[in-house]
Amino acid sequence: MPADADLDAVAARVSYRGSPEHKDMITSAGMPRPRGDASICPREYNDMELATGWLRSAIRAGSTGEPWEGGFPRYVWHREWDTVFEARLVNRGNGSYKGYPLKDRERPPHLAV
Repeated sequence: MPADADLDAVAARVSYRGSPEHKDMITSAGMPRPRGDASICPREYNDMELATGWLRSAIRAGSTGEPWEGGFPRYVWHREWDTVFEARLVNRGNGSYKGYPLKDRERPPHLAV
């Protein structure tokens, strides 16, 4: 993380947009187009506003990964109960992210079980 990063300011500028690559139903991200190697997001977490809130909260907490691009971290992690979600920057110009659940072995060390 850049030494001068203002996490509150970064968090205020990000949004979750989703990705049809991680969906198995029609959502605001569009028609589902799951990749064979992509995890599918749980249907109960199909609320873009909720996901944006998780994303912002995780950034404020510093749960971010390198590199930073256009003033945004490429990776952000959030734990919800037993599931850890990874958000990945998809547009460094406007700070939009997609997200997906991680397998236990994929979790970053600070969120390991």
